[in-house]
Amino acid sequence: MYTALSIHCQYYSKHLTNVFTKDFKRRRWMPRQPDPELEKRVLDAAQKLWRGGGDKTLSMRALAKAARTNTPAIYRRFKDRKDILRALLLRVRTKQLEAIQSARSLEEAIDRYIDFALRNPWEYELYYLQEHEQLRPAVSRSPEIGPGFAWLQNQLAERLGGSPEDHASLALALWGLAHGTVMLLISKVVPPARAAELRAGCRKALEELLRAAEQRGR
Repeated sequence: MYTALSIHCQYYSKHLTNVFTKDFKRRRWMPRQPDPELEKRVLDAAQKLWRGGGDKTLSMRALAKAARTNTPAIYRRFKDRKDILRALLLRVRTKQLEAIQSARSLEEAIDRYIDFALRNPWEYELYYLQEHEQLRPAVSRSPEIGPGFAWLQNQLAERLGGSPEDHASLALALWGLAHGTVMLLISKVVPPARAAELRAGCRKALEELLRAAEQRGR
């Protein structure tokens, strides 16, 4: 009796072992399913790491740990560290454009531009320190600046008439005014106690530039 029971146990044990072995091999060679949330987690992690310590913190190992994944998974989605940085820059640019394009006037758009930068100082500096190299063609090949600048030119053309390119110089002046204000505030070269005064001066200069352009067009 015990011998028969032992034989049956050995048979079923061997059978189950074969089943589990085949299942393991089948699962082992199944293609990996892409993680739909991986890109978002990696970019969220990159943004958080950048805020914490800038460019030096963006190692692939640190990103993998912060994104709750591993470095091979990151490399399957992104070519290299520069590819991650480029994706992060595109995200920042998209959010910045969304902030200004919903404005009802150029004056409000400039206010939103400054507000976005002050809410996201690390991202703003990242974009303007790295954007030229990562997202734009070389200056020697193209005079294009970016979609935000093109949007500003189009808004000036709608308000003042003419073509967008007619207002390139004014657009550069307005952008320089806003960007300079942002950098003075982010760097705290202008003390926080005088931030409101600086912003009021920026708004006044903006209005004067637009008023002068409108008068020339009459």
